[in-house]
Amino acid sequence: MIDAHAHLWLVQRGLVDGLPVYSLGGGRSQFGAEVRQMLPPAMTDGVNSAERFLAHMDFSRVGGAVITQEIIDGNQDEYLRQVRKDYPDRFRVCALYEEKGVPDTEGLDGIKICGGRLKDQELTHHAAVFEAASRRGMFVGIDMADGDRQTGALRELAQQYPDLRIAIGHFGMVTRPGWLEQIRLARLPNVRVESGGITWLFNSEYYPYPSAVRAILEARDEAGIDKLMWGSDYPRTMTAITYKMSWDFIQKSPLLTDTEKQRFFHDNAHAFYRFGELPELPEIHHMAE
Repeated sequence: MIDAHAHLWLVQRGLVDGLPVYSLGGGRSQFGAEVRQMLPPAMTDGVNSAERFLAHMDFSRVGGAVITQEIIDGNQDEYLRQVRKDYPDRFRVCALYEEKGVPDTEGLDGIKICGGRLKDQELTHHAAVFEAASRRGMFVGIDMADGDRQTGALRELAQQYPDLRIAIGHFGMVTRPGWLEQIRLARLPNVRVESGGITWLFNSEYYPYPSAVRAILEARDEAGIDKLMWGSDYPRTMTAITYKMSWDFIQKSPLLTDTEKQRFFHDNAHAFYRFGELPELPEIHHMAE
């Protein structure tokens, strides 16, 4: 299995609505004007490290993961370069685009654009980032503004740079009106959609997220199962569920075939993010079994 949407940091130092985001201990963070449980409470020091994530991955038998970034966490480029160097077989990592020109991508695999948080949300005004990623053989991960506000611009950029791999995050903001317009972009040959955050978006329904499964089926019918990839949005979603729960509700569903699950959980991401051989992870029974 490959997780197409996860986050790492040693020190959280981000911004939300112009206000700071930083750890308060006990897994909590000051999130602008309020306090949020950002991490599981046992992560008392606020450190969201690769080693801690690998422990979750190994227990859940997830071989590889794509580390994306978010403005609310602050720029983690330096740490992610080290993660990529230390664990080259397990991780693919992104530079964070901060509207300060094309970021330094040395030692990284892709560029993350937080489309909904851009000060200038007209994506064509950021074409230099797409051009650079295409020229460097990298991918772009983008969490888009809700609905279809940015879909026309992304379509234009995807067609302008047909060799550029583009992954749309948060399953097109699936619970927001107009989400299918983002999914339909994956009909383009170089665009994919990953499901990071889908359990957050359906949190009010909670496990086993039947509406999330139906949304995956709807997206499959719009764009094809070969265009969809699983993502967890670790670690924030782990404040509500376990890491295994972020994927096993799909695995247990009888509404997708085994072949569809294989593509969704592994094959599509393996090819798109250019992973090599991943480790064979043994099943470890837990103490409640």
